This record gives sequence, C-alpha cells and structure tokens, in this order.
Amino acid sequence: MEIWINPACSKCQSALSLLDAEEARYTVRHYLEDPPTVAELEEVLQRLGLEPWDIARTGEPAATDLGLTSWPRETAHRSRWIEALAARPVLIQRPIITADEGTGVMARTPESVRSVLP
Repeated sequence: MEIWINPACSKCQSALSLLDAEEARYTVRHYLEDPPTVAELEEVLQRLGLEPWDIARTGEPAATDLGLTSWPRETAHRSRWIEALAARPVLIQRPIITADEGTGVMARTPESVRSVLP
C-alpha cells in the first residue's frame, strides 16, 4: 500500500503511527515533493470512489487564487479540477492511502486507516 502525506500534517503523522502500530507494509509518498500526475489522480479518484472536488483543499491560498470554490462541480468540469490538483498538489486533501487490492481511502480518521488493513 502507498500513503500520500505531507510530513507537517498531524493527520498524516497519526495515520503513519497507526500503520506502524499495526505493522503494516507501506510506501510513503511525499506528494508535495513528488506530485501525482493527472493519470495517477484519475486512478486514485477511481479507487476512492470520489470526485476531484471531494479531495480538494478549498481553504488553501492556492484555491483562493484560482477561485476554486466557484468552479462547477459537474462531470463536464472534472478534468479542469484534476489538472489543477496535479499542477498544485497543495490542493490535495491528505492523507490518502491506496491499498494493494485496488481500494483506497481518505485516511483522516483511525477508522478509515484501519479499513485498508488486512
């Protein structure tokens, strides 16, 4: 499994601590330093069962600069959102875990982290 984190994020630190406590095998991706591509975001969104606006951090200054909160949240505008997230990874909610069996979760709670453990 892979977990996308920002090391400065307390929820990311909590998720890593829980994975370590459960002796889970995982790979860390510092997504701000190694941003996901559009294709990777598409795959992650499919695994999560979410839309790009569902994982967007709309309170970030970069979101304000783009006027992100006023963007339509409709399928016709999906690619615009994904391209913005790929170009500005700070806009991606964290942590995100992609599990080996093809699922994924927004790992913001202990319950969501546990949901991908065997």
